[in-house]
Amino acid sequence: MRKEPRLKFTDQELAENTPVGAAARKAKKAAERADKADGKIPRRKKPKVALHFDDEVKRPQEVKTPREKARGRKKAQTENGPTNAATKPAAKKVRLTLRFEEQQKSPEKFSAHARDAPRNIVRELVQGQNEDDNVGVEAAQTAEKAEHRAETTFREIHRSAQMRPYRGAEKAERKLEKANLGYLQKKAQAAHPTSNPVSKWQQKRQIKRQYAAAKAGRGGKAAKNTVKSAEKAVKNTEKAAKFVSASKKPLLIVLAIVLLLMFFLNVVSSCSVIVEGVGSVLAGSTYPASDSALLNAEAAYTAKEEELQRYLDNYTGTHDYDEYHFDLDEISHDPYVLLSLLSAMNPGDWTASEISRMVEDLFDRQYILTELVETETRYRTETRTDYEYVYNPDTDSYEWRSYTHTVQVPYEYRICTVTLENRDLSHLPVEVLSGSKLNMYATYMATLGNRPELFPDSPYVDLYLNKTDQSFDIPADAIPSDRVAAMLREAQKYLGYPYVWGGSNPATSFDCSGYVCWVVNHSGWDIGRLSAQGICNVCTPISAANAQPGDLVFFKGTYDTPGVSHCGIYVGNNTMIHCGDPIKYANLNTNYWQSHFYCFGRLP
Repeated sequence: MRKEPRLKFTDQELAENTPVGAAARKAKKAAERADKADGKIPRRKKPKVALHFDDEVKRPQEVKTPREKARGRKKAQTENGPTNAATKPAAKKVRLTLRFEEQQKSPEKFSAHARDAPRNIVRELVQGQNEDDNVGVEAAQTAEKAEHRAETTFREIHRSAQMRPYRGAEKAERKLEKANLGYLQKKAQAAHPTSNPVSKWQQKRQIKRQYAAAKAGRGGKAAKNTVKSAEKAVKNTEKAAKFVSASKKPLLIVLAIVLLLMFFLNVVSSCSVIVEGVGSVLAGSTYPASDSALLNAEAAYTAKEEELQRYLDNYTGTHDYDEYHFDLDEISHDPYVLLSLLSAMNPGDWTASEISRMVEDLFDRQYILTELVETETRYRTETRTDYEYVYNPDTDSYEWRSYTHTVQVPYEYRICTVTLENRDLSHLPVEVLSGSKLNMYATYMATLGNRPELFPDSPYVDLYLNKTDQSFDIPADAIPSDRVAAMLREAQKYLGYPYVWGGSNPATSFDCSGYVCWVVNHSGWDIGRLSAQGICNVCTPISAANAQPGDLVFFKGTYDTPGVSHCGIYVGNNTMIHCGDPIKYANLNTNYWQSHFYCFGRLP
C-alpha cells in the first residue's frame, strides 16, 4: 500500500478563514486520520543482520633471533617483492549485529469461492426447489451443499473482519489523496483565478498529473515536490486558458461528449467487479437496517431495562409487605448481540416500530422476574386493661376494680421474595433462530455488522476488531499420537470464531462444549454432541503433572450451573485453546482459571 505524501502547512495557512485555509485544515486532519489508521495495522518484527569491521589488535608474536628475522625478510622479498611495514593494511575483525525492524503484516486475499459463495447458495436452493423427481434426496443434497457453502462463507467473512485495519488504512489514504488535491487546487485557483470552466478543468487535470508524478518520489522530498509540481501545473494551464477563450463553444461540446463517454465506460467496467467481489461478502455480513433504525431499537431495549431498574429500586416504597428479600441479577446486555439477533430474525431493511414486538419478546425471555409472597401467622404480646367485680372489706360492699394483663394476639406476617434472573441475551439465539438464521447471527457477530462505530464502548469491539493474531507452537515430540496431532490442527482452524451459545458447527459457530465435540469428532473419535459435564464423564481423570497435549481440561462455577460448566483442549505449557469469546488460547495459571479448575481428562 503506497502512502500519500504528508503536506506541510504554515500556521498562517491553517489560520486563514479562506477556501485555501479550510482545505489546508482538511488535508492536515486527513493526514492525522491516515496515520492513526496506519497504526492499527498489525506489525511483525523482522530480523536485520549488519556486518561491522573493527581493527583487530595484533597478538604478541613469538621471539625470533636476528638471523631468523633476516632469513624471513629475505624470503618474503624473494616471493612478493619489497614490502613497506607502514603501508601494510591492518587486520580487520568482523562483528555481527542483530536488530529487529517493525514491518506491516501482509493482508490476506479473498478467494473466488468466497466471492461467489452467497450467490451460489441461493442458486442451489432455487434449483433444488424447481426439481420434482426424488424430492427427499434432492432436498438433502441441497441442504448439505448449502451448509458447506455457509461454512466456507463464514470463514471468508471472518478473514474479512481480520482485514478491516488494512481496508481502513487504504480508505484513509484515499481520503488524504483527495484532501491533498483539494488543497493544491484551491491554492492554484487563489493564485490564478479563472471563471472559465474548461480552464478550471485543465488546471485540475494538470495538478492531478503532477501530483501523481511527484508522489512517486522517494524520501521526505515527496511533499515538497508535490507542491512545486502543482505550482508548475498552474503556469502550464495559463496557455491553455488563452486558447480556450478563443474557441470556447466548440471545445465545450467536444469535452462534454468525451466526459460522458468516459463516465459511461468507467461505470460499466467497474460495477461488475464491485458487485460480485466486495458486495457478495460484505453485504452478507452487514446489518441491513439503517443506523437510525439500529440505534432506535437499542434505545427501546435500554428504555425497558431502565423501567425495570426503576421498578426494583422503588419496590419497597410501592409495596406494603412486612419483610423483603431480593435476589437480583445485573440488568445489562450487549447492543451488538441485540442488533445481530434482530437482523437475523428480520432479513432485509426494517424500522424500530416494525420490530417492537420482537424487542418485547426478547426482553421477556432475557429477564425473568419472580415475586413470591408468603403469609405466616405470628403472635405479638399486647397489654390490655380489664375490670373485675370484687368485694371491698373497708366498705363492706362490692365494686368494680381495673387491672392489666398481657395476651398473645395472632396476625398475618407477609414476606416478599423478589428474584430477577438475567438469562443473558447471548443465550437466546439458539432458542429463537433456525439453522440458517443462526448462521447469519454468527456472521453478524463476527463482523459486528460492519458497524463498529455504533457502539465503540461495547466489549465486542475489542474482542473482534482490535485483537492481535494468536499463535502457539507445539513441539512435535510433545504430541503423543497422529490422532492428537489431527485434533490440534482441527482446533486451530477456528481461532477467532465468536461464542454462540448452543452452536456446534462452523456454520453457526460454537459454544465451549460444541467446539470441543466438533474438534474431537473430526479427529478420530466419536462422542456425539455432549455438554461440558457429559464430555467430562467419558474421559479418564488424570493429574495435572501427567497432562499432555490433546488432553481436555474442565472447569466449574464459570456460570450458574451444577457440575462442570466449561471445557477446553490442553496444548501444553499450561495453555489451552477454548471457545471463550472468541475462540482463543488461554493461560491456565491466571487467578480466574485456577479458582474454577476442576480436573484434566483423557479421551478413551
